[in-house]
Amino acid sequence: MTQAEVQISKPQAEDVIVVRPTKGWAALNLRELWQYRELIYFLTWRDIKVRYKQTILGAAWAIINPIVNMVVLQIVFGQLANMGSEGVPGPIFRFAALLPWGLFSKALSASGRSMLSNRNLITKVYFPRLSVPLASVLGGVLDFVISFVVLIGMMLYWQITPTWGLLTLPLIILFALITALGVGLWFSALNVLYRDVGYILPVLSQLLLFISPVGYSTSEVAAKWQVLYALNPMTGVIESFRWAMLGTTPSDSLPLATIVAISASVAVTLFVSGLFYFRRMERTFADVV
Repeated sequence: MTQAEVQISKPQAEDVIVVRPTKGWAALNLRELWQYRELIYFLTWRDIKVRYKQTILGAAWAIINPIVNMVVLQIVFGQLANMGSEGVPGPIFRFAALLPWGLFSKALSASGRSMLSNRNLITKVYFPRLSVPLASVLGGVLDFVISFVVLIGMMLYWQITPTWGLLTLPLIILFALITALGVGLWFSALNVLYRDVGYILPVLSQLLLFISPVGYSTSEVAAKWQVLYALNPMTGVIESFRWAMLGTTPSDSLPLATIVAISASVAVTLFVSGLFYFRRMERTFADVV
């Protein structure tokens, strides 16, 4: 019996990924989000399924909620307060504002609680933590799309013809998402350290509803306060969305372009600062969550 010749080769070197905590104001490393894009997709889809799990009406709540809110706002601001609607029927004027507002408010609520609701995942495996609040914000897009179909039906009923401003709608939706994610990043990081934030979020959401032009137009605000009012980023989001869909612009106020420029500047500031703050606090999440 001859001895078989056995050739033992050295194992090839494999890529080794070393995970270390960040120091100081860490780089954003947004490329890592693209590498984990499938995880973001599954987290988004999970949030959507959980939202309507064991509900009788399911996704129909995406239509019922804004319609009920529209009726309330129409009664309070349209009938009782007798506030105008820039030449279009009051119900569709207020319903159009509720679409970007609903996207923002749901993102604020979901992203603010996202780190705590995913604590089991955060403490067991590494992944870019930014994926969690990002998925929470993207989860509200489906509700927005469903409500958007209802808005199209209302426009057909009242015979409102879309203008060329409809072409800017993708930018306006991006504007709304940046605003929602910027605020959500701040509150999701703060909620890990200070649980009082969870109690503040519902109050803040209600407060922002009344100081944003959802039930009324920006023209109802006194001229001397309109620059300050435009610092609310949702002012620019809502008024630009109304302009794109209904062709309305607030009369007796700052030019719409000025309102959008001021609001967009605040939104981008919140978004960029939120990214850096979230990344700075990221290394402590697993310890305190």
